[in-house]
Amino acid sequence: MANKTYHEEQEIKNVILLRNILADMPQYVSAYFRSIEYSKAPRTRLGYARDIKVFFEYLCNNNLSLKEKNLKDVTVEMIDHLRAEDIEEYLEYIKVYEKDGQQYTNSENAIKRKLVSLRGFFQYLYKNEKIQSNPTTLVEMPKIHQKTIVRMETNEVAQFLDNVEFGNKMSNHQQTYHEKLKTRDLALLTLMLGTGIRVSECVGLDIKDVDFDYDRIKIVRKGGNEAYVYFGEEARDALKDYLQERKDIVAYTGHENALFLSAQRKRISVRSVELMVKKYASITTPLKKITPHKLRSTYGTSLYQQTSDIYLVADVLGHKDVNTTKKHYAEIDDWQRMKAKDAVTLREKPNHK
Repeated sequence: MANKTYHEEQEIKNVILLRNILADMPQYVSAYFRSIEYSKAPRTRLGYARDIKVFFEYLCNNNLSLKEKNLKDVTVEMIDHLRAEDIEEYLEYIKVYEKDGQQYTNSENAIKRKLVSLRGFFQYLYKNEKIQSNPTTLVEMPKIHQKTIVRMETNEVAQFLDNVEFGNKMSNHQQTYHEKLKTRDLALLTLMLGTGIRVSECVGLDIKDVDFDYDRIKIVRKGGNEAYVYFGEEARDALKDYLQERKDIVAYTGHENALFLSAQRKRISVRSVELMVKKYASITTPLKKITPHKLRSTYGTSLYQQTSDIYLVADVLGHKDVNTTKKHYAEIDDWQRMKAKDAVTLREKPNHK
Protein backbone atom coordinates (compact mmCIF):
# COMPACT_ATOMS: atom_id res chain seq x y z
CA MET A 1 0.00 0.00 0.00
CA ALA A 2 1.32 3.44 -0.95
CA ASN A 3 2.64 5.68 1.79
CA LYS A 4 0.07 8.17 3.05
CA THR A 5 0.78 11.86 2.63
CA TYR A 6 1.45 14.07 5.62
CA HIS A 7 -2.01 15.59 5.37
CA GLU A 8 -3.71 12.18 5.15
CA GLU A 9 -1.81 11.07 8.26
CA GLN A 10 -2.83 14.25 10.08
CA GLU A 11 -6.50 13.70 9.17
CA ILE A 12 -6.38 10.13 10.51
CA LYS A 13 -4.71 11.34 13.71
CA ASN A 14 -7.38 14.03 14.19
CA VAL A 15 -10.22 11.56 13.60
CA ILE A 16 -8.79 9.23 16.28
CA LEU A 17 -8.37 12.10 18.74
CA LEU A 18 -11.96 13.18 18.06
CA ARG A 19 -13.26 9.66 18.75
CA ASN A 20 -11.36 9.57 22.05
CA ILE A 21 -13.02 12.81 23.17
CA LEU A 22 -16.50 11.70 22.10
CA ALA A 23 -16.09 8.42 24.00
CA ASP A 24 -16.44 10.46 27.23
CA MET A 25 -19.42 12.49 26.00
CA PRO A 26 -23.20 11.86 25.85
CA GLN A 27 -24.66 10.25 22.72
CA TYR A 28 -26.33 13.45 21.48
CA VAL A 29 -22.89 15.13 21.29
CA SER A 30 -21.64 12.35 19.01
CA ALA A 31 -24.78 12.78 16.90
CA TYR A 32 -23.91 16.44 16.41
CA PHE A 33 -20.44 15.59 15.16
CA ARG A 34 -21.82 13.01 12.76
CA SER A 35 -24.04 15.75 11.35
CA ILE A 36 -21.04 17.95 10.45
CA GLU A 37 -18.71 15.15 9.34
CA TYR A 38 -18.83 16.09 5.66
CA SER A 39 -19.08 19.86 6.03
CA LYS A 40 -16.15 20.42 8.41
CA ALA A 41 -12.55 19.24 8.19
CA PRO A 42 -11.30 16.76 10.85
CA ARG A 43 -9.08 19.43 12.39
CA THR A 44 -12.04 21.80 12.71
CA ARG A 45 -14.26 19.11 14.23
CA LEU A 46 -11.52 18.25 16.71
CA GLY A 47 -11.30 21.90 17.77
CA TYR A 48 -15.06 22.05 18.27
CA ALA A 49 -14.99 18.82 20.30
CA ARG A 50 -12.29 20.14 22.62
CA ASP A 51 -14.25 23.35 23.15
CA ILE A 52 -17.50 21.51 23.90
CA LYS A 53 -15.73 19.14 26.28
CA VAL A 54 -14.32 22.11 28.23
CA PHE A 55 -17.89 23.47 28.45
CA PHE A 56 -19.24 20.17 29.78
CA GLU A 57 -16.39 19.93 32.31
CA TYR A 58 -17.23 23.44 33.48
CA LEU A 59 -20.90 22.48 33.93
CA CYS A 60 -20.03 19.37 35.93
CA ASN A 61 -17.63 21.27 38.19
CA ASN A 62 -19.36 24.60 38.63
CA ASN A 63 -23.03 24.62 37.63
CA LEU A 64 -25.21 24.03 40.72
CA SER A 65 -27.74 21.81 38.93
CA LEU A 66 -25.04 19.67 37.27
CA LYS A 67 -22.30 19.66 39.90
CA GLU A 68 -20.59 16.33 40.66
CA LYS A 69 -22.02 14.63 37.55
CA ASN A 70 -19.92 12.78 34.96
CA LEU A 71 -19.85 14.15 31.43
CA LYS A 72 -21.97 11.25 30.12
CA ASP A 73 -24.59 11.94 32.80
CA VAL A 74 -25.40 15.39 31.38
CA THR A 75 -28.73 14.82 29.67
CA VAL A 76 -30.10 16.96 26.86
CA GLU A 77 -32.92 17.98 29.25
CA MET A 78 -30.28 19.48 31.54
CA ILE A 79 -28.81 21.39 28.59
CA ASP A 80 -32.32 22.66 27.82
CA HIS A 81 -32.49 24.32 31.24
CA LEU A 82 -29.41 26.46 30.57
CA ARG A 83 -29.94 30.16 29.95
CA ALA A 84 -27.85 32.96 28.45
CA GLU A 85 -26.58 33.86 31.92
CA ASP A 86 -25.10 30.35 32.28
CA ILE A 87 -23.22 30.76 28.99
CA GLU A 88 -21.94 34.20 30.02
CA GLU A 89 -20.72 32.83 33.35
CA TYR A 90 -18.84 30.10 31.47
CA LEU A 91 -17.15 32.62 29.16
CA GLU A 92 -16.11 34.66 32.18
CA TYR A 93 -14.75 31.54 33.89
CA ILE A 94 -12.52 30.40 31.02
CA LYS A 95 -10.61 33.67 30.92
CA VAL A 96 -8.48 32.16 33.72
CA TYR A 97 -9.09 28.77 35.33
CA GLU A 98 -7.26 25.83 36.84
CA LYS A 99 -7.44 22.15 35.94
CA ASP A 100 -5.35 19.33 37.42
CA GLY A 101 -3.10 21.87 39.13
CA GLN A 102 -2.37 23.78 35.92
CA GLN A 103 -3.54 27.28 35.07
CA TYR A 104 -5.20 27.95 31.71
CA THR A 105 -5.99 31.29 30.09
CA ASN A 106 -7.96 32.22 26.98
CA SER A 107 -7.53 35.31 24.84
CA GLU A 108 -10.42 37.27 23.31
CA ASN A 109 -10.00 35.30 20.08
CA ALA A 110 -10.02 31.96 21.91
CA ILE A 111 -13.16 32.88 23.88
CA LYS A 112 -14.88 33.97 20.67
CA ARG A 113 -13.96 30.66 19.04
CA LYS A 114 -15.37 28.72 22.00
CA LEU A 115 -18.65 30.62 21.75
CA VAL A 116 -18.79 29.88 18.02
CA SER A 117 -18.32 26.18 18.82
CA LEU A 118 -21.16 26.29 21.34
CA ARG A 119 -23.45 28.16 18.96
CA GLY A 120 -23.06 25.45 16.32
CA PHE A 121 -23.76 22.72 18.86
CA PHE A 122 -26.80 24.44 20.41
CA GLN A 123 -28.15 25.31 16.95
CA TYR A 124 -28.04 21.62 16.02
CA LEU A 125 -29.94 20.67 19.20
CA TYR A 126 -32.51 23.43 18.64
CA LYS A 127 -33.02 22.65 14.95
CA ASN A 128 -33.55 18.97 15.75
CA GLU A 129 -36.01 19.87 18.54
CA LYS A 130 -33.82 18.46 21.30
CA ILE A 131 -34.03 21.76 23.19
CA GLN A 132 -36.75 24.44 23.28
CA SER A 133 -34.48 27.49 22.93
CA ASN A 134 -30.95 28.43 21.94
CA PRO A 135 -29.46 30.68 24.67
CA THR A 136 -26.14 31.10 22.86
CA THR A 137 -27.80 33.43 20.33
CA LEU A 138 -28.55 35.83 23.20
CA VAL A 139 -24.90 36.07 24.21
CA GLU A 140 -22.91 38.82 22.53
CA MET A 141 -19.72 37.87 20.75
CA PRO A 142 -16.61 39.13 22.59
CA LYS A 143 -15.23 42.32 21.11
CA ILE A 144 -11.84 41.65 19.59
CA HIS A 145 -9.28 44.40 20.08
CA GLN A 146 -6.98 44.54 17.09
CA LYS A 147 -3.29 44.20 17.84
CA THR A 148 -0.43 45.75 15.94
CA ILE A 149 0.87 43.39 13.28
CA VAL A 150 4.28 42.06 14.29
CA ARG A 151 6.50 41.52 11.28
CA MET A 152 10.07 42.01 10.13
CA GLU A 153 11.16 45.02 8.15
CA THR A 154 13.10 44.61 4.90
CA ASN A 155 16.51 45.09 6.55
CA GLU A 156 15.54 42.62 9.31
CA VAL A 157 14.57 39.97 6.75
CA ALA A 158 17.95 40.34 5.07
CA GLN A 159 19.76 40.08 8.42
CA PHE A 160 17.58 37.12 9.45
CA LEU A 161 18.51 35.14 6.33
CA ASP A 162 22.19 36.13 6.70
CA ASN A 163 22.11 34.68 10.21
CA VAL A 164 20.52 31.49 8.87
CA GLU A 165 23.15 31.16 6.15
CA PHE A 166 26.25 32.10 8.13
CA GLY A 167 25.35 31.34 11.74
CA ASN A 168 26.19 34.83 12.96
CA LYS A 169 26.40 35.45 16.72
CA MET A 170 26.36 31.73 17.57
CA SER A 171 28.59 29.91 20.04
CA ASN A 172 31.11 27.34 18.79
CA HIS A 173 28.78 24.52 19.90
CA GLN A 174 25.84 26.12 18.08
CA GLN A 175 27.98 26.67 14.98
CA THR A 176 28.82 22.93 14.81
CA TYR A 177 25.13 21.98 14.85
CA HIS A 178 24.25 24.85 12.51
CA GLU A 179 26.78 23.72 9.91
CA LYS A 180 24.97 20.39 9.51
CA LEU A 181 21.52 21.90 8.98
CA LYS A 182 22.08 25.37 7.54
CA THR A 183 21.26 24.38 3.94
CA ARG A 184 17.94 22.90 5.04
CA ASP A 185 17.16 25.84 7.33
CA LEU A 186 17.94 28.38 4.61
CA ALA A 187 15.78 26.60 2.03
CA LEU A 188 12.85 26.21 4.40
CA LEU A 189 12.89 29.74 5.79
CA THR A 190 13.58 31.39 2.42
CA LEU A 191 10.61 29.49 1.02
CA MET A 192 8.32 30.58 3.87
CA LEU A 193 9.44 34.21 3.67
CA GLY A 194 9.21 34.17 -0.14
CA THR A 195 5.75 32.64 -0.46
CA GLY A 196 3.85 33.28 2.78
CA ILE A 197 2.83 29.63 3.15
CA ARG A 198 1.62 28.35 6.51
CA VAL A 199 3.98 26.25 8.61
CA SER A 200 1.64 23.24 8.26
CA GLU A 201 1.72 23.65 4.48
CA CYS A 202 5.52 23.81 4.57
CA VAL A 203 6.14 20.71 6.69
CA GLY A 204 3.62 18.79 4.58
CA LEU A 205 5.60 19.27 1.36
CA ASP A 206 6.93 16.21 -0.44
CA ILE A 207 9.86 16.25 -2.86
CA LYS A 208 7.53 15.74 -5.81
CA ASP A 209 5.60 18.90 -4.85
CA VAL A 210 8.50 21.11 -6.01
CA ASP A 211 8.26 22.08 -9.69
CA PHE A 212 11.30 23.95 -11.03
CA ASP A 213 9.85 24.16 -14.55
CA TYR A 214 7.35 26.73 -13.32
CA ASP A 215 9.10 27.68 -10.04
CA ARG A 216 6.17 26.59 -7.90
CA ILE A 217 5.17 24.24 -5.11
CA LYS A 218 1.94 22.30 -4.70
CA ILE A 219 0.54 22.67 -1.20
CA VAL A 220 -2.55 21.51 0.67
CA ARG A 221 -4.45 24.45 2.12
CA LYS A 222 -6.56 24.50 5.27
CA GLY A 223 -9.68 22.52 4.45
CA GLY A 224 -7.81 20.10 2.19
CA ASN A 225 -7.80 22.03 -1.09
CA GLU A 226 -4.66 21.82 -3.23
CA ALA A 227 -3.07 24.97 -4.64
CA TYR A 228 0.07 26.04 -6.50
CA VAL A 229 2.23 28.77 -4.96
CA TYR A 230 5.04 30.37 -6.94
CA PHE A 231 8.48 31.23 -5.59
CA GLY A 232 11.22 33.62 -6.68
CA GLU A 233 14.85 33.20 -7.67
CA GLU A 234 16.29 33.28 -4.15
CA ALA A 235 13.96 30.53 -2.96
CA ARG A 236 14.69 28.58 -6.13
CA ASP A 237 18.45 28.65 -5.53
CA ALA A 238 18.08 27.73 -1.86
CA LEU A 239 15.76 24.81 -2.69
CA LYS A 240 18.12 23.48 -5.38
CA ASP A 241 21.06 23.57 -2.97
CA TYR A 242 19.05 21.72 -0.35
CA LEU A 243 17.69 19.09 -2.77
CA GLN A 244 21.24 18.37 -3.88
CA GLU A 245 22.07 17.64 -0.23
CA ARG A 246 18.76 15.87 0.37
CA LYS A 247 19.58 13.23 -2.27
CA ASP A 248 22.34 11.85 -0.07
CA ILE A 249 20.16 11.56 3.05
CA VAL A 250 18.58 8.17 3.70
CA ALA A 251 15.24 9.05 5.24
CA TYR A 252 13.68 7.06 8.08
CA THR A 253 11.16 4.44 6.91
CA GLY A 254 7.86 6.09 6.06
CA HIS A 255 9.44 9.52 5.56
CA GLU A 256 11.16 8.92 2.23
CA ASN A 257 8.93 11.38 0.33
CA ALA A 258 9.20 14.26 2.80
CA LEU A 259 10.94 17.37 1.46
CA PHE A 260 12.22 18.77 4.73
CA LEU A 261 13.75 16.27 7.17
CA SER A 262 14.68 16.63 10.82
CA ALA A 263 18.11 15.72 12.21
CA GLN A 264 16.57 12.29 12.92
CA ARG A 265 15.83 11.91 9.19
CA LYS A 266 12.06 12.10 9.72
CA ARG A 267 9.64 14.65 8.29
CA ILE A 268 10.25 17.89 10.16
CA SER A 269 7.48 18.83 12.60
CA VAL A 270 5.61 22.08 13.08
CA ARG A 271 7.17 22.38 16.53
CA SER A 272 10.69 22.03 15.11
CA VAL A 273 10.04 24.85 12.63
CA GLU A 274 8.68 27.02 15.44
CA LEU A 275 11.89 26.47 17.43
CA MET A 276 14.01 27.09 14.34
CA VAL A 277 12.35 30.45 13.70
CA LYS A 278 12.64 31.37 17.38
CA LYS A 279 16.37 30.56 17.37
CA TYR A 280 17.25 32.77 14.41
CA ALA A 281 14.79 35.54 15.33
CA SER A 282 16.18 35.86 18.87
CA ILE A 283 19.53 36.74 17.28
CA THR A 284 18.07 39.05 14.63
CA THR A 285 15.16 40.84 16.33
CA PRO A 286 15.37 40.14 20.08
CA LEU A 287 12.66 42.72 20.87
CA LYS A 288 10.12 41.15 18.47
CA LYS A 289 8.42 37.81 19.04
CA ILE A 290 8.76 36.32 15.59
CA THR A 291 6.89 33.06 14.88
CA PRO A 292 6.28 31.15 11.63
CA HIS A 293 2.98 33.02 11.32
CA LYS A 294 4.87 36.32 11.60
CA LEU A 295 6.95 35.26 8.58
CA ARG A 296 3.62 34.94 6.76
CA SER A 297 2.62 38.43 7.95
CA THR A 298 5.96 39.76 6.76
CA TYR A 299 5.39 38.33 3.28
CA GLY A 300 1.78 39.50 3.10
CA THR A 301 2.74 43.04 4.08
CA SER A 302 5.58 43.20 1.55
CA LEU A 303 3.37 41.85 -1.23
CA TYR A 304 0.66 44.41 -0.48
CA GLN A 305 3.18 47.27 -0.39
CA GLN A 306 4.62 46.17 -3.73
CA THR A 307 1.29 45.56 -5.53
CA SER A 308 -1.37 47.55 -3.61
CA ASP A 309 -3.67 44.66 -4.57
CA ILE A 310 -5.45 43.26 -1.50
CA TYR A 311 -7.25 40.66 -3.64
CA LEU A 312 -3.96 39.29 -4.92
CA VAL A 313 -2.63 39.11 -1.35
CA ALA A 314 -5.78 37.24 -0.26
CA ASP A 315 -5.44 34.78 -3.13
CA VAL A 316 -1.73 34.10 -2.62
CA LEU A 317 -2.16 33.65 1.15
CA GLY A 318 -5.12 31.33 0.64
CA HIS A 319 -7.72 33.45 2.43
CA LYS A 320 -11.22 32.43 1.34
CA ASP A 321 -12.62 35.83 2.30
CA VAL A 322 -10.78 39.03 1.35
CA ASN A 323 -12.18 40.62 4.54
CA THR A 324 -9.90 38.28 6.49
CA THR A 325 -6.96 39.77 4.62
CA LYS A 326 -8.19 43.31 5.14
CA LYS A 327 -8.57 42.67 8.86
CA HIS A 328 -5.04 41.31 9.22
CA TYR A 329 -3.41 43.95 7.07
CA ALA A 330 -5.59 46.96 7.93
CA GLU A 331 -2.65 48.67 9.60
CA ILE A 332 -0.73 49.02 6.37
CA ASP A 333 -3.56 51.06 4.90
CA ASP A 334 -1.83 53.96 6.66
CA TRP A 335 1.07 53.40 4.33
CA GLN A 336 -1.31 53.60 1.35
CA ARG A 337 -2.87 56.79 2.69
CA MET A 338 0.55 58.33 3.18
CA LYS A 339 1.39 57.57 -0.44
CA ALA A 340 -1.81 59.28 -1.55
CA LYS A 341 -0.90 62.66 -0.02
CA ASP A 342 1.13 63.69 -3.07
CA ALA A 343 -0.97 61.87 -5.67
CA VAL A 344 -3.27 64.79 -6.45
CA THR A 345 -1.89 68.17 -7.57
CA LEU A 346 -4.12 71.12 -6.72
CA ARG A 347 -2.12 73.84 -8.48
CA GLU A 348 0.89 73.78 -10.66
CA LYS A 349 3.91 75.32 -9.00
CA PRO A 350 5.13 78.46 -10.78
CA ASN A 351 8.51 78.20 -12.43
CA HIS A 352 10.91 80.70 -10.89
CA LYS A 353 13.74 81.72 -13.06
